[in-house]
Amino acid sequence: MTHVTEPRGWASQPLLERENEILAIHRAVSDLYGATDKGPGTRRGGVLTFAGAAGIGKTTLLAEARRHAVERGCTVLFARGGEQERQVPFHVMRQLIQPTFAAMSEDERRDVLGTWYGIVAPALGLTAAPKGPAAPDPQGVRDGLDWVVTHLTVRSGAPVVLFLDDAHWADAESLAWLTAFAARAEELAMLIIVACRPDEIPADAASLRALMGRQGIRPHELASLSTSAVARIVRDTLGESADDVFCRECWAITGGNPFEVVELAMKGRDRGIKPHQEDIPQLRDLASAVKGSGLIDRIEQLGPSTVRLAWAAAVLGTAVPITIIGNVAALGEAQAAQAIEQLRAARILTVLTSVRRKEVVDFFHPLIATAVYRSIPPGVRVAMHGMAAQALVDDGHGAAAAARHLLEMHPEGDPWVVQQLRQAARDSFSAGAPDAARRYLARALREPPEMEDRAEVLFELGSANLLHDPGTTINQLRTALEEPRTDQALREAITYRLAQALAYTGELAAASGVLADEARRATSSRTRLRMQAEQFKWNSVRVDEENSPARSRLLAQFAKRLTGRGLPERHILGLRAWDAAMRGESAATALAYAEQALDGGMSWTDQDFGFEVPAVVAVTLMYCDQPGRAEELFNTGIVEFEAKGWRGAHLSFVYTLLGYVRYRRGRLAEAEDFVRNGLQIADRIGHGIPAQWYAIGTLIETLLARGNVTEAQKVARTYKLAEGFPKAVVYPDPQAVWGKLLLAQDRIEEAEQHLVAAGKRLDLRGTRNPSWSSWQLDLALAQLTHDPDQARATATEAVARARAFGAASAMGHALRVSAATRDPAHAVVLLQEAVGHLERSPAACELAHALIDHGSALHTMGDPHLAAQQLYRGMETAAACGADILVDRARTQLASAGLRPRRLYSSEQDTLTIAEHTAARHAAQGLDAAAIAKQMHLDTQSVAELLSSVYTKLGTDRMGLQRTFPA
Repeated sequence: MTHVTEPRGWASQPLLERENEILAIHRAVSDLYGATDKGPGTRRGGVLTFAGAAGIGKTTLLAEARRHAVERGCTVLFARGGEQERQVPFHVMRQLIQPTFAAMSEDERRDVLGTWYGIVAPALGLTAAPKGPAAPDPQGVRDGLDWVVTHLTVRSGAPVVLFLDDAHWADAESLAWLTAFAARAEELAMLIIVACRPDEIPADAASLRALMGRQGIRPHELASLSTSAVARIVRDTLGESADDVFCRECWAITGGNPFEVVELAMKGRDRGIKPHQEDIPQLRDLASAVKGSGLIDRIEQLGPSTVRLAWAAAVLGTAVPITIIGNVAALGEAQAAQAIEQLRAARILTVLTSVRRKEVVDFFHPLIATAVYRSIPPGVRVAMHGMAAQALVDDGHGAAAAARHLLEMHPEGDPWVVQQLRQAARDSFSAGAPDAARRYLARALREPPEMEDRAEVLFELGSANLLHDPGTTINQLRTALEEPRTDQALREAITYRLAQALAYTGELAAASGVLADEARRATSSRTRLRMQAEQFKWNSVRVDEENSPARSRLLAQFAKRLTGRGLPERHILGLRAWDAAMRGESAATALAYAEQALDGGMSWTDQDFGFEVPAVVAVTLMYCDQPGRAEELFNTGIVEFEAKGWRGAHLSFVYTLLGYVRYRRGRLAEAEDFVRNGLQIADRIGHGIPAQWYAIGTLIETLLARGNVTEAQKVARTYKLAEGFPKAVVYPDPQAVWGKLLLAQDRIEEAEQHLVAAGKRLDLRGTRNPSWSSWQLDLALAQLTHDPDQARATATEAVARARAFGAASAMGHALRVSAATRDPAHAVVLLQEAVGHLERSPAACELAHALIDHGSALHTMGDPHLAAQQLYRGMETAAACGADILVDRARTQLASAGLRPRRLYSSEQDTLTIAEHTAARHAAQGLDAAAIAKQMHLDTQSVAELLSSVYTKLGTDRMGLQRTFPA
């Protein structure tokens, strides 16, 4: 695609009655340099918008702004929308960015773009679209474009001014990027200047309307010229002798529209009209030739060859290479050159130079381009679009450049058209423009494709619609399955994608049914196994599954005879590990299956298999007290997602789950940061999606652990947590989270109702592990306020389940809560055991809680010395976790015991993380790095790094730790 670097010829209109707008531009550019009346100040960017009707002078004003910005030493990025290019994805972005990269070699481009190259280069037209099914999602591309523009801004060393003219014609992909990026203009000290016709903003371009009125500031609306300004233009063009009546008539004819005034005056000069009252009749005749049918009549007077070339230029759009326009007009080189010269002399076309130093043709003004395009007879226009598509492909511009022309052609069952549209769709996917891909594939289906290709086109279209409109995807994929000429491999792929679409719309039972039907049809054992793996996956998240225990038994039988030879087997083994953890089988069993699943590797970005199984394997490791390994897997997922530009729901899930791991490790501030990041990504995608549910529940649990009940309630209210729970399995369980929040607010009766309901639902599914959902423990605390015996029974059952699972964190948590239901003598024993388990677990916040409870119980039993030691340890651990509510409780307990409520390790508490504290305490006990690593579930190298950090922060050696952290 060709982009123009010079301003358009018609941008030289006189700037009259635009003083306020020019002053605003000059002030905005001065702000980029931090210049004030009192000297240098803070550099500040922003957004300036100009609105007005066609021909009102927006482009002239932007040309003046460009000139001024260049004079001040700014780096200028310029683009404009095109009426014929609105459906070309990233058309505007390519104009903005390509000139900067045009002079670079391929190696230089790769160096500048770094890891973003594979994500943004196809969108920017810097490289051909890569082959393969993987493609970045739109958000990933937008994030990459953010980085590119930010990098160019910093790299340039000069303030950057970004111009977008005719924004109402900008393509949707570029507009989505710009309107989101505009918020960063001020912090980057970048100036964004946008001009558009407000009456022509598309109905679906709400973001552009919001940008034009950003922060409540109205755009600068350009008014028509006054009679005196029109008179000035007329006299500058036709001579100072122009009388007032003639000038007023020019104003009346044009309505003060600058473009029409200038064109009328120029045409009058060409015709030799005298600017006096008696020549007004000739002026009126001439006015009709400036626009509309009169303009077309004037072009037709130049001859049929010239008309064809004007038509070809209108069909091809902006900045068209001369060679291509001649081919589409069916003119020889000499004829095309002569026609261009005629249209140039008539101020219809202008010839410019592209960034690739080629001559290109453009219209003198968009009003002329629109009039010419609409004047082409419909049949001829369709034919010329077909010729344009062929010419662009033949000239090496590719299917993506030809696609917008193919959309305008009448369906004729042409295999070449189908082939080009499908290729354009693949290119659009690779560029992160799935909307464009859907348009191309829908048009290919109407062509229509040949019978043997129809199922494949339906599959491609259904896949394109998967995240955008899964309901439509389901219909298209069901239709594809009904096609008679479908080979087995394609049929399998359609089935997997259909099940995925059904699952995404909440029809999990239907998804399972589709897979079961195809498994029965399959003649290959490999295919049946793959179908069964998918069935297990979607059934595992069905809330309405009729017989979850039966599915678990079947899954267990399958897993026993599998060795993990291929991805389907490893996925079944991973699901078996997850199922074992959820049902509260032994942690050793869950870990054994998780290890089998991971042996041989799993990809997070395999589009056929999905990321769900790697995610649940990682969470299984977390529940089994191996959070370090879980984090390694999640970090691998983040790297894979970001490398492929998958920065939507996939990345939201992983950030949230990584936050969930940090929450369970007691690193609450880090957990909150990760989860808020995941929730922010989910919010950008849509409301009510699973990624949002995961983030909401985890964020509320984290806030409650920190003691921030008010903020937790705010999150629940914002996302309407209490108004309905999802139909898929989500962790932490939303209803149990809601019950826990109600309990924290002392709304005991409501809390108990929701916790009982959550428990019944989870027990019915066989989900009995208190590590997965602590509903039973929270219920015991609620029951304790009015029925201690029932509370004791509930807690005892939870302890039994935790012991059956065998993870130290689960047993410690359950024992701590059970102690609250017992008399002080029994409570001390249970809490001592709880502390012992939790010291061997990664659950630092839960350890703090148990230590404080233990200290309080010891004080009640008359052991103030040991009570103080435990309370101080608990307070120090809670502070390191960021659990303010526990710190306050420890202080209160110390004060009530008559002890000075100070921090145990005041000098190091603010400088060491909980991981460093734990490693230092173990080292003070004389353990070596290998033993510490085993205790902390980390590798030896990580422990060595932690201890090195401790020595640096405390200025001590290993022996000094025994004095700082007495055993």
